Amino acid sequence: MPFVDIRLAGSATREQKAALVADITQSLVERLGKPAAAVQINITELSTENYGAGGILVADRAPAPLSTLIREDANVADTPQ
Repeated sequence: MPFVDIRLAGSATREQKAALVADITQSLVERLGKPAAAVQINITELSTENYGAGGILVADRAPAPLSTLIREDANVADTPQ
């Protein structure tokens, strides 16, 4: 029985969490041959005021530039083959 723990700094919508659960469950079914009913997933949302990294609270960090938030391979489908 696979157990998956996900910790998020901040929060996600109910729809986002439902999609994560569905995607991760499907991946374990496909990749490990586990029955979907056996997959257990726990999502913990951490307040950014209760989580620190690099000596500061995540809540006190400057916002990341947009360019660092965009995956490098996001435009792969747009690239001619």
